Amino acid sequence: MENQTLNCRIELNTPFGAVLTPQYPGQSIRELPVAALRSLAQQHHLLVLRGFDSGFTDPQLLTRYAEGWGEIMMWPFGAVLDVKEHPDAKDHIFDSSYVPLHWDGMYKPTIPEFQLFHCVAAPSQDEGGRTTFVDTTCLLANADESLLAQWREVSISYRIKQVVHYGGEVRSPLVVDHPNGNGQIMRYNEPPTEGKKFLNQHALEYHGVPQEQQEAFHQTLQQHLYDPRHYYAHQWQQGDVVIADNFSLLHGREGFTARSARHLQRVHIQSNPVCANQALKPANAEV
Repeated sequence: MENQTLNCRIELNTPFGAVLTPQYPGQSIRELPVAALRSLAQQHHLLVLRGFDSGFTDPQLLTRYAEGWGEIMMWPFGAVLDVKEHPDAKDHIFDSSYVPLHWDGMYKPTIPEFQLFHCVAAPSQDEGGRTTFVDTTCLLANADESLLAQWREVSISYRIKQVVHYGGEVRSPLVVDHPNGNGQIMRYNEPPTEGKKFLNQHALEYHGVPQEQQEAFHQTLQQHLYDPRHYYAHQWQQGDVVIADNFSLLHGREGFTARSARHLQRVHIQSNPVCANQALKPANAEV
């Protein structure tokens, strides 16, 4: 379908999200009004902008564009994180391993509304490295009432050592109200998969689930997270720009072939008003 406001082609993605492509060769991403993109992102939770000219390999151009979306959530390294394999990695973010589902900002004082990704270089299709997304609004909508009632009674503590730009301890309900007040979302950082390579593993503790029921609880939750109705794995192409709703979605990463070309840039965009992280332990508020 075509969208006159955005002057581009828009196709719905399966099982959620939308894919935007140019009306003509060489069309600049800057021709698409950010207000219209934001509205579309809030509606569909994931936008894939493919084939547009951007120049975002220049971090300054990417930062300038991101500023049009709102306040940038700054990190010790600045606005733009280069997500690529490091030979001396101390954390899974900079390794070639898989990354469990999580939400960004969970160990920071504020939780960003959007992730803005740009693909500098993509691995080949047989090298892995897809970014995984789960639409938790859809997941909760498809869960039966008894399961929802159980989930709403559960909270989870997470702890991770700070070896890069994040770390600390949080305790979050599994199901929380959406920051915009419209419905509910799920906040979950799944435990590391036993036997898989994974640097700087986090620890988690369930509250509200009897010890003898925790394995069954975990398995049921995993089945819903990876249900094809809620789960999408994005195969990157060079130049892709992806806008992800960090409030409604969880995301992770498939493992990929070591020393492959995979290189993403990421910027976090705050909501307005900024979303305070109520789950953060006070002692770690400045981590």
